[in-house]
Amino acid sequence: MPHHLRAHEWCQYREGVTIDVHSTKGDDPAENRRKKNKKKKKQSNFDISTATTLVDAGLPYPVSVPGSIPLNSRVTLRFSTAESPSDIRTTAQTAEVVAPSAPREETGYYWGYNVRSAPSLSAVLTECPFDGGYDVTFGTSERGIPLRTLHVDVKERVNPEGFRHMLIVFGGVAGLEAAVKADEELASLGVKSPEKLFDFWVNLCEGQGSRTIRTEEAVWLGLMGLKEVVLDFAAK
Repeated sequence: MPHHLRAHEWCQYREGVTIDVHSTKGDDPAENRRKKNKKKKKQSNFDISTATTLVDAGLPYPVSVPGSIPLNSRVTLRFSTAESPSDIRTTAQTAEVVAPSAPREETGYYWGYNVRSAPSLSAVLTECPFDGGYDVTFGTSERGIPLRTLHVDVKERVNPEGFRHMLIVFGGVAGLEAAVKADEELASLGVKSPEKLFDFWVNLCEGQGSRTIRTEEAVWLGLMGLKEVVLDFAAK
């Protein structure tokens, strides 16, 4: 994967961590930080417009980026060229800091995943970060329809043009029913059954043979079980 490069491998993008800050005026960043912690603060000479930050991006040398960035910050770097340098081991490279989404949006690279915290089950659905919300949603439960029959249902009900944003929701030990009961917004709307919230209510492990399935186990089952749905019905 391009986001897990070895030191000798090249990609125009890399993840890194800031390790030092330098100023072209010769100021000492450490001294400036000490000054800021004093009760009587003095005006610092440190000009962030002329500063550069060194980033450890897994190369044999630090990468220099313009500007002053707090130490130990994770950053996504974009180098000036997609072509590999003649000698990546010895030729120092400069780069710029870009949004974490840039590798995916600009070149189509898979660049990991983002985490969104939601205070309730209803917020998972209503606070969708995509314009227009999720195109298709799946709730999971041992009381759902068997996964083996899902493909036919999706074919009949999903937009023929395909979906772009799909949501799969996994419950805890008590299931999504417990999440519905604890959700004040859903209670005010009279929602009592979680299956009403989703396009599809699916049993990921028919005949599971155990009282419960751990969420971390259900995630793998869900991703594997719904792979064909994604390949066949996601927008190309």
